[in-house]
Amino acid sequence: MERRTLGRTGLKISPLVFGGNVLGWTVDQKTSFDILDAFLDHGFNAIDTADVYTAWVPGNRGGESETIIGNWLKARPAARDKVVIFTKVGSAPDGTPQKGGLSQKWILEAADRSLARLGVDAIDVYFSHWPDDSVPVSETLGAYEILLKAGKIRSIGASNVNAEQLTSALATARNENLPGYQVVQPEYNLYSRATYEGPLRDLCIAESLGVVTYYSLAAGFLSGKYRSNNDFGQSVRGTRMGRYLNPRGTAILEALDRVAEAHSATPAEIALAWLIAKEGVTAPIASATRVAQVESFAKAAGMKLTPDEMAVLDAAGA
Repeated sequence: MERRTLGRTGLKISPLVFGGNVLGWTVDQKTSFDILDAFLDHGFNAIDTADVYTAWVPGNRGGESETIIGNWLKARPAARDKVVIFTKVGSAPDGTPQKGGLSQKWILEAADRSLARLGVDAIDVYFSHWPDDSVPVSETLGAYEILLKAGKIRSIGASNVNAEQLTSALATARNENLPGYQVVQPEYNLYSRATYEGPLRDLCIAESLGVVTYYSLAAGFLSGKYRSNNDFGQSVRGTRMGRYLNPRGTAILEALDRVAEAHSATPAEIALAWLIAKEGVTAPIASATRVAQVESFAKAAGMKLTPDEMAVLDAAGA
């Protein structure tokens, strides 16, 4: 499996990252272990989670995903040296920015809790989940400096930032001799282009930042299984599909279908292969609820789209 340099972190990751938001939500622990085993067996090596996953599930409080990953690592001692672990801090239980969530006090407490749940000595990439306007950026970066010096984290990243926010954070780091963000995690897929393309992507390329994209399949829409309102009941994510069912969304699915047919592939595999091939993307994040989906990820990771196919997909999603 190919390894890609993750910005300036010194880490090498596979061209696709496992999305741990499903662990403890739509996937129980036993199935999670099977999926993570398959992920590692296929040569993938990066796992993304967050301290808030999966607090939105009735009865959950957050930390369930990290706990399952930690239990898996405990049951597979040799796996820790083979995987790169991302987690995040600063999100409220409903998935929105948490006021005070990037304060020094909270970051230091949350990091220790994540380390305990994961059962690891250090988090490979620790992300600010959302910008927090209630806390000075210098305080947030100062907290990360403490964790870096203590060896509790190895590098830092920012999720859900725009170009202006990232520019400001990088400037603060340079001006105040603090650690700067090395990885960015934006929403980006064939449907949602403006969330990354433009100033943010240009900045990430100029600063040699690692970029791992979330919602890489637009919550499942780009899998092609949601073609009409009648398809919404196929999964717990079905209720989110209405925003994609429009002429542009239909055009994207038609383009995916055409390219998929040429490769004897699925629309999801093509959508992921498109992201993997895009300039300024280190690796997309994608979730799986079945082992067979991991096999599909491996196919996407090894697929090479032609320039003409990339152009067809680019035009459909423009």
